[in-house]
Amino acid sequence: MAFVSPGPGKTTDLYTIDLSAGAAPTRVTSSSGEPESLQWCNWVSNTRLACKVGGVDEYAGQLYGFSNIFAVDADGANPKLLTRKQRGNTIGFTLYGGQIIDWLPDDENAVLMTRYHLEEGKPGTRIQNTDRGLAVERVDTRTGRAKMVERPEEEAVEYITDGEGNVRIMGMRTKLGRTERNSGEIKYFFKADRGWKRFEELNYADRTGFNPYAVDPATNRVFGFQRVDGRKALVAKKLDDSGTSEVIFAHDEVDVDGLIRIGRKNRVVGASYVVDARQGHYFDEDLEKLRSGLAKALSNNIAIGFVDASLDETKLLIRATSDTNPGQYYLFDRTQKKLEPLLGVRPYAEKEKLATVKPISYPAADGTMIPGYLTLPAGSDGKGLAAIVMPHGGPESRDEWGFDWLAQFFASQGFAVVQPNFRGSSGYGDAWYQENGFQSWRTSIGDVTDAGKWLISEGIAKPEALSIVGWSYGGYAALQSAVLAPDLFKAVVAIAPVTDLSTLKTNAKNTYSSAVVRDYVGDGPHVNEGSPARNIDKIKAPILIFHGDYDQNVAVQHARLMKNRLEDAGKPVTYYEYEKLAHSLWNSTIRTDMLTKSAEFLPK
Repeated sequence: MAFVSPGPGKTTDLYTIDLSAGAAPTRVTSSSGEPESLQWCNWVSNTRLACKVGGVDEYAGQLYGFSNIFAVDADGANPKLLTRKQRGNTIGFTLYGGQIIDWLPDDENAVLMTRYHLEEGKPGTRIQNTDRGLAVERVDTRTGRAKMVERPEEEAVEYITDGEGNVRIMGMRTKLGRTERNSGEIKYFFKADRGWKRFEELNYADRTGFNPYAVDPATNRVFGFQRVDGRKALVAKKLDDSGTSEVIFAHDEVDVDGLIRIGRKNRVVGASYVVDARQGHYFDEDLEKLRSGLAKALSNNIAIGFVDASLDETKLLIRATSDTNPGQYYLFDRTQKKLEPLLGVRPYAEKEKLATVKPISYPAADGTMIPGYLTLPAGSDGKGLAAIVMPHGGPESRDEWGFDWLAQFFASQGFAVVQPNFRGSSGYGDAWYQENGFQSWRTSIGDVTDAGKWLISEGIAKPEALSIVGWSYGGYAALQSAVLAPDLFKAVVAIAPVTDLSTLKTNAKNTYSSAVVRDYVGDGPHVNEGSPARNIDKIKAPILIFHGDYDQNVAVQHARLMKNRLEDAGKPVTYYEYEKLAHSLWNSTIRTDMLTKSAEFLPK
């Protein structure tokens, strides 16, 4: 087994364990986080791994994201870069390290990768190679040699295989008019006997069309997600000219938004959705029986997930989680019917008394019932507590029942925490999503503030000790809640927040996705009225802000703008800026600092 684990500060380590020998973990390699971080690894064969490193760096005042893929033996020997090297005569540059799209389980050494090609030319000669774009190549992980499978296509953005080494689908970006800007639309093609044929379209800007995920070679179909009656459903489409389409699974309350896959060939075995807790709808009856049996054997309140499998699927890597269990990995031998515990996701947290999480709903001002989750401190009677409303990021996201490290931390400090899935959240269909959490900010932020009013009305929160904490869009929601309901929250913590909608559009102006961001944020009075940095005069609560200066999701300019305008208006604000850290603040020391300062800042 291989696993990736965080070390001190930004460090990330790769370990392997020989389970058959009962050996201790062996550290294979490590990344410093300065600037590269180890993101994931997977097995190429029984003795070799392929891994991805990535990060953000600065050059000439600009931030750049980069990635690389490399292979290494399970004992750390024979490292090999798999990312395509740029030669001296390359015209232009790319920081994209490629992607592994098929693990070729029948080949001990190779993988299928997408790799980006640039034009090459020798100055003063006619010697040149005009191939440019995303290609698929069969790459030997020991020698680094590559064999072309699909020639470079300049507009290609995605390739999907059948898990058996055959490329079946290609996605092509669509430019906005005659510009190089992204239109927000992808056109998909399927592989036929005589080349590529037009298939489906996806417009992720307006959330319409078909989004393919996985090919089933046995039925010559592709599984993907498409809106059916206003909600996302799992749909299968035949890879031919027939136009045959079938709704495989839909839910009448929520979106079906997850695909359950297993094993070396990424076999599709089910779909998942969330009403309160995430649930799986399995097509494989044996796996469903196994999941149900393991859940009963371990606990009635446990969620079972199949993480990986041996090639013949006789050995399964399983993860069990709950609200009070941050995650435990097990090895299950289907032949011997033996379950063996391996390791915990957060071993330090296992030593603590963790807080239970309860699904709740509360009324918004217009009477709509808003779903959410309530976490109460362990051993508390749930009355008269210091409390926090904690809106999620996104806004195209949602909270789910389970272990949440941020909510658990605040609960350990004595706070009740409510996490609202306000209108504008994803997962509940088009009507709930509305125009999105920025254009429909009054509804979204109104639902967030109503969560705070509900905490008080239920006697859970002390009115004088009610605060709001959020990250990313959640940080925006926290600040804008202080604008909309200035007397409700007594303190605000905003982590990497959006603070000005016009700045959000401006920051994207010179990027490929500028038109998509422009249309997403929109124009009109909401840009001014929905920007906390433009409504400083309404804010009464003291504010604490954290931001990393390498943030590419939300530029650090947002936090600096908010801090400066609050100071100019004589409003109480405390600001911490972390050097060379991106949106997630992926640093053990920094996260500890952020949490400690937050808990000290919030009224008890």
